Amino acid sequence: MFFVVDATSPWGVEVPRAGLFGPLILPRAQHVVSYHIALQGSGYASIPGTKPTPFAAGDIIVFPHGDPYVMLSEPGQRPELSANASLDFFRDMAAGRLPFTVREGGGGPERARFVCGFLGCDLRPFNPLLGTLPRLLHLKRPAGEPNALLDRLLDLTLAEAQIDRPGGESIRLGLSELIFIEVVRRYVATLEEGQVGWLAGLRDPSVGRVLALLHERPAEPWTLDKLARETGQSRSVLAERFTHLIGHPPMQYLTRWRMQLAARLLADGARKVSAVGQEVGYASEAAFSRTFKRIAGVPPAIWRDRGAAPDS
Repeated sequence: MFFVVDATSPWGVEVPRAGLFGPLILPRAQHVVSYHIALQGSGYASIPGTKPTPFAAGDIIVFPHGDPYVMLSEPGQRPELSANASLDFFRDMAAGRLPFTVREGGGGPERARFVCGFLGCDLRPFNPLLGTLPRLLHLKRPAGEPNALLDRLLDLTLAEAQIDRPGGESIRLGLSELIFIEVVRRYVATLEEGQVGWLAGLRDPSVGRVLALLHERPAEPWTLDKLARETGQSRSVLAERFTHLIGHPPMQYLTRWRMQLAARLLADGARKVSAVGQEVGYASEAAFSRTFKRIAGVPPAIWRDRGAAPDS
């Protein structure tokens, strides 16, 4: 889901946890990530247990972990939309009863305009991206520097929203995904030296090459020796560096990533367990089933029959 809010002061909204509104707007998603890009004006964002974070035009606010959150024109004021009112709003937006640009607020002189994006994704059994993001991610526009690609993507999306023609919604949704990818890339650029996690691993030249190989060819019979040869590293240095940054040894990471791919294949259709196992690199259905149950907590056949239940 993707829309624009045009607000006048005072304005404010309280959004419940994603487990409550996610099924209304993206019913097939296990988890929903919320992101907001300020186009004009300023405001404050917060999640429980944190001080309000001020944001200004060009800034980006992301709530990756489904926390309830509040966005206000001034800290401490009462939200115009309560959590229950926000659920009604999401129902109306999902049903197509609201315009692409939503007007809110008390009609005061100060104006704020921001993009609201809600992206569905898989959470279980393994999502390395979400695990490395903070509860509230605030990216400031670099001083004296345009957002470049992000600005162009936003311009394209907003321009497309003004034209009612076939395929428009698909184009906007595709652009919103590109916007989120660019937001994550901007976050990666802010990481300091010495930080660990999946995104830090992507940025690391040696570990990043290994991750690329594992993601491009997950079904290949990888070994630590083979990864070391393909990336020009020693076996011991590769294992130590990868484990330090990612938190799992390379082969353990590969197993988890294979199970994530398998979980999506199983949830998307009625494929045989053996066929899914082969697609992610297991010649033995028994070995695949044992590994899947260990990582996902249930046998693959049960996961397939239940589908990928939304995150609660």
